[in-house]
Amino acid sequence: MSPKIDPETPLVSVLMTAYNREQFIGEAIDSVLNSAYSNFELIVVDDCSTDATLAIARKYESRDKRIKVYANETNLGDYPNRNKAASYAKGKYLKYLDSDDMLYPHGLGVMVSGMEKFPEAALGLGSRSTQQESAFPIFFSSEEAYRNHFFKFGFLDCGPTGVIIKSTVFRSMDGFSGTRMIGDYELWLKIAGQYPVIVLPPALVFWRVHEGQEFFAGVKSGLYLQMLLPMVIKAISSTNCKLDEAEKKKIITNNINNSVSGVLQFIKKGKFSAAIQNARKLNLHVPDFLRYFLKRRP
Repeated sequence: MSPKIDPETPLVSVLMTAYNREQFIGEAIDSVLNSAYSNFELIVVDDCSTDATLAIARKYESRDKRIKVYANETNLGDYPNRNKAASYAKGKYLKYLDSDDMLYPHGLGVMVSGMEKFPEAALGLGSRSTQQESAFPIFFSSEEAYRNHFFKFGFLDCGPTGVIIKSTVFRSMDGFSGTRMIGDYELWLKIAGQYPVIVLPPALVFWRVHEGQEFFAGVKSGLYLQMLLPMVIKAISSTNCKLDEAEKKKIITNNINNSVSGVLQFIKKGKFSAAIQNARKLNLHVPDFLRYFLKRRP
């Protein structure tokens, strides 16, 4: 257990953005309050909900002085509202928790202790796997982070609920760009291109899956597919990327193949017009498809 201190100087700011989440936000807030780690503030920013979300959050605020609730005057949308929440934060670290997700009791403490163990790290991301080559938390330089993410095991595409961020770095990057659906992955790549990061143990948070999530709407429509490839190419082509040209070329080729595979999934489902539209948006041509099939040949 961490010692309770003045709520004006929390070590970590838990940031919860919300829009029409009356069904889940109570559980999300309770999960923070039930954390074994106590040196936090919880900032809830409601984005003009039309249900009881704000009222529920206000009730919690009246009971615990570590909770601060803000209500936007106009709807900002997902990533701009995440930036808004960060603007209120006092903590050394930022810990996003979506209002339909939950922290496990040990999760916040593990994340904070990992960052404190490696003070040069700018970002900590939860692993998908219970077994890695070394014990958690795993420290990676920028080059190591990119190589492990793109060539070994993916971890830089972790959602905000599974991530903890050094607040000074977040602000130096001007926060999220506002790009829909991939804005978090975009920022993690940008940070990892310039700073060391750590990989944290899995199962620190519960990421709830439900039909109301924008991510799944983007996957179904192909919008997520359309945005992913250009974003990865931009990150790899950045002057901050320390990989050599052969590595960069391989990453781009692999991601083009992934995009081709995504287009083919639409064809398998009989959604031919969607497949054509996505191929055009991604600037994919016949040679890209031929290379994909040749690579898959035994």
